[in-house]
Amino acid sequence: MREALVAAAFRLFLERGYEETTVDDIVALAGVGRRSFFRYFPSKEDVVFPDHERCLADMTAFLAASPADVEPVRRVCDAARLVLRMYAENPSFSVQRYRLTKRVPGLRAYELSVVWRYERALAAYLRDRFAGRPDGTLRADVIAAAVVAAHNNALRAWLRSDGVDDAGAAVDHALGYVQSAFGAGLPAPPPAPAVPDAEDVVVVVTRRDAPLWRVVQELESALGRA
Repeated sequence: MREALVAAAFRLFLERGYEETTVDDIVALAGVGRRSFFRYFPSKEDVVFPDHERCLADMTAFLAASPADVEPVRRVCDAARLVLRMYAENPSFSVQRYRLTKRVPGLRAYELSVVWRYERALAAYLRDRFAGRPDGTLRADVIAAAVVAAHNNALRAWLRSDGVDDAGAAVDHALGYVQSAFGAGLPAPPPAPAVPDAEDVVVVVTRRDAPLWRVVQELESALGRA
């Protein structure tokens, strides 16, 4: 029933437009009553995003089940991949929804509210992990926002490709930036340039307009005295 309502809704959205389609139109095409529609979806907007509640619940459970010794930034990056999996399960539907939300400002606003709930779930987990640390809350909120921004950047690129590109590779690449910026176990920075020992330093003082042969001569003389 739920899938039938979603299918009917999107068929009408594509044929007539979102604003021109009513709940009565959707239930008539699906062959059910209005009460059946509202049993599954609180509003017409919710039928456009039928899987987000389940995905948010899965993400929350995933974070709650995190082992105590797991690296927290890696964990929230893995949690974000659950959202990608939801989109990748049905690429054609995801692309249709992306095109629809671009055309309907109200749906775009609704989508942003859903994204904010994902971000809050990530931040809540990180706040708990960083509790007691200096700037723990700030760090948690910044990392959660970075994870969502990186994930959505890659996700939108995949949707713009009509679901043809490798979504997993794109998201892994984007989340790699977050992991490298905030995660633990980063590669050691390159060694600083070697500073020459004081005994190996030779200073020659000469006139600015001195010919090169004179500078070389004075340098050789200084090295000879060393």
